Amino acid sequence: MKPFTATLLAAALSAGFATASAAETKTDLAAYQNLTHKAEADYKAAAANCKGAGTAHQVCHEEAKVARARAEADAVAQYNDTASLRAKSRTALANAEFALANLKCAAMTGSDKDNCVNNARSVHTAALADAKADRAPRVAENMVDAVAPVTSTTTRDANKAAAVDKCAQVAGNPNTGCLIDNKGTATAAATTAGAMADRTENAAANAAHKTENVAEAAVDKTKQVAHTVAQKTEHAFNKLAAKTDRATDHVAAKTDNAADTMGEKTEHVADRSGAAVADSVITTKVKADIFKEPELKSLAIHVETQKGVVMLSGFVDSKADAEKAVRVAKSVEGVTSVKSAIKVK
Repeated sequence: MKPFTATLLAAALSAGFATASAAETKTDLAAYQNLTHKAEADYKAAAANCKGAGTAHQVCHEEAKVARARAEADAVAQYNDTASLRAKSRTALANAEFALANLKCAAMTGSDKDNCVNNARSVHTAALADAKADRAPRVAENMVDAVAPVTSTTTRDANKAAAVDKCAQVAGNPNTGCLIDNKGTATAAATTAGAMADRTENAAANAAHKTENVAEAAVDKTKQVAHTVAQKTEHAFNKLAAKTDRATDHVAAKTDNAADTMGEKTEHVADRSGAAVADSVITTKVKADIFKEPELKSLAIHVETQKGVVMLSGFVDSKADAEKAVRVAKSVEGVTSVKSAIKVK
């Protein structure tokens, strides 16, 4: 396969079913149908955005089909994991990826094209065999309990080449991170992820600060108004002290209630804002921190966060690297737990 240099913010080296065990799978037909309908809607939207003509236009459509097949396989793995549907979805994904790989190979010439076609066929054959036998997808011949990483795109290994192609197929997804070039070194893409994390944190901090200032100003104004009303009432109706006291108490009670209500509403808004950004902030921070580690920054590590639970997948060179990635994720503020499906080649 012809070498190329790329920095990709994406890594999808399995379709979800490779990391889910039968014990964890639940049957939820409503959720399954919702995911498949969403996959179809996302496919149509992506296909509609394919502009231009020729090979680039065809590649765009095939990439949309691969994304749909992967999403449907995920839906099966999560909510309707029967043997027949699992085999069907994995076969569909293998065929979609093979069609995309062949289209990319067609743009090459000479030995590069021959190698590309041979790699695509071997990966396709292996994927179909695994789907039929209901085996986990193979990425390396000597895999023990892990998946091999791809740190360079220059390879004649069919499995590694397929991993690079998969990484390219989902390039640009902001929820994942894949750093690959033909020298195995990282580029400014991860710096962009770090900057995104900093901007998100700064925006959240600014929003909280502004909310606190508004609440404090409202309380101060309310106290000033209440104090002014009390003074005027005392001076104007000195002979009606008893009635004035009762009126003042009534006004003070309403003022306190109004201030309490405003404070509660402000806290609720702040809570909702915090909940809305928490998972995305955690995901971005985990990616940025992993990239800062010299041993991990050139590896394909996939990060997702759901309600504070960080899920890691991808490829590393050793068990120590896998453990280090978990430790880095656990150290990020807001992480409640870390689930690792990282594979060792």
